[in-house]
Amino acid sequence: MRVYLVGGAVRDQLLGHPYQEKDYVVVGASPQQLITLGYQPVGKDFPVFLHPESKEEYALARMERKKGQGYHGFEFSTSPDISLEQDLLRRDLTINAIAQDQNTGEIFDPYNGSLDLEHKVLRHVSDAFIEDPLRVLRVARFAARYATYGFSIAPETLQLMQTLSDSGELNHLTPERVWKETARALMEPHADVYFSVLRDCGALKVLFPEIDALFGIPQRPEFHPEIDCGIHTLMSLQQACRQNYSLDVRFSVLLHDLGKALTPKDILPRHTMHEARGIEPVTAICERLKVPTNTKKLAISVCKEHLKCHQALQLKPGTLWRLLQRLDVLRRPEKVVEFIQACESDAKGRLGLEDRAYPQADYMQAAIQCVRSIKAQDLPAEIKGPDIGEMLITKRIEALATLKADFLAKQSQ
Repeated sequence: MRVYLVGGAVRDQLLGHPYQEKDYVVVGASPQQLITLGYQPVGKDFPVFLHPESKEEYALARMERKKGQGYHGFEFSTSPDISLEQDLLRRDLTINAIAQDQNTGEIFDPYNGSLDLEHKVLRHVSDAFIEDPLRVLRVARFAARYATYGFSIAPETLQLMQTLSDSGELNHLTPERVWKETARALMEPHADVYFSVLRDCGALKVLFPEIDALFGIPQRPEFHPEIDCGIHTLMSLQQACRQNYSLDVRFSVLLHDLGKALTPKDILPRHTMHEARGIEPVTAICERLKVPTNTKKLAISVCKEHLKCHQALQLKPGTLWRLLQRLDVLRRPEKVVEFIQACESDAKGRLGLEDRAYPQADYMQAAIQCVRSIKAQDLPAEIKGPDIGEMLITKRIEALATLKADFLAKQSQ
């Protein structure tokens, strides 16, 4: 029985990239042998065991064969006779098919993954790559993760991804799995690369047609020097990544302009009412992928209200108060902060305007504190019943009026 560290831990160790999770493969053992040694079985589809002390995952070496459609369309076989090379052959990329002997530290690299690490290439191990549609998303996610190091996808691998996209296999991926991979990709340093890769191989129009439809749609160059709506979307996502914003913010930025794909052609490059048009496709993509409720709520709010944030300094105090109310400022101020972050990412996701000032963010942040500082216990004692609510609204609007005057005065200095 031999135990090897495999996959991401070996890859990232060689690359000098931080990692936490460790996965192991066991060669030359049976399930009963591991159970006898105290390992706890947890795998349903194939034998995976938890180490009795570290609780890390140990999987028996296995081979797989395609028997159906989609990610789950495989049958697995395990045997003490299966070699390390056979186990590594079933993996997606050469850089993920490197193993390290747990005892000696020796590196086993039968498919030249170390060379591809050196050359910064994402390359499939074998033509069996095409049997698993999930690999399209995984490769795109790895491209987003390692873009900082200058990695690119081997042309022949991208061609296989194109073949998978054209085959209809992507339609057999479960919504939960697509969302899981996409959510992970959104949290990578260059999440925009994930969507660029999906578009390059034809997967974006299959899995995210609402986003794919943005490419080629023009915008007014005085507001959007980059012109193309799809390019603007990815530039805005770059800004959200640059600031290390949350998943909810990044997803909201990704969807904020979906309505522009529905703009009547006769009014292009203007996009009047695109916020309202966007609500339906934003809702559709959230429901199709079974996006978490809070993530969906923020995405809809950003789609519907982002222009109001850009216009915050021109809004009347009463209008600003009603916007803050719709954003749930009194109960969930942290979501208003995320709304502001998404809007700022949109404002800076424009060619040549990436570092421009966005005073609206400071103003909106101050407005949050302003309205939340006015509480019922601070009102005169004679204010009773329904009058309390009316008086609170009046006081908050008055406070916003003062805030606006002071803020604009400082801006003009």
